Amino acid sequence: MSDKAESQSNPLDTVKWLLVVALVGGLVYFNSAYSELSVLYRAIAAVVVIAASLGIAATTIKGATFFAFAKDAKIEVRKVVWPERSEVNRLTGIILLATALVGVLLYFIDMLIVWAVALITGIGA
Repeated sequence: MSDKAESQSNPLDTVKWLLVVALVGGLVYFNSAYSELSVLYRAIAAVVVIAASLGIAATTIKGATFFAFAKDAKIEVRKVVWPERSEVNRLTGIILLATALVGVLLYFIDMLIVWAVALITGIGA
């Protein structure tokens, strides 16, 4: 499968990814170098640069694959049957009770081990 992915690589994709990195790096530099500029203008510039970067990245093979994966994931999330609020509350209570019970149990086991070690070594606990 990796041989197939390697054979699909496009030399122009490398240039596109370098352009994306340069755009994002330029955005970081711009944001720090022009910190006295209004936050609104810097935010607008950031949105424009990120949108352009995503647009360029989407034209690459890996970018197209990622966006197809994201689209499929969104479709799968819509198929999930989410539990009712009452069921979530009931299960949360059960988990909290079980966690508290295990905590108390571990405390008593620890105290038993400390007592046994103190008994064997003669060091008072």
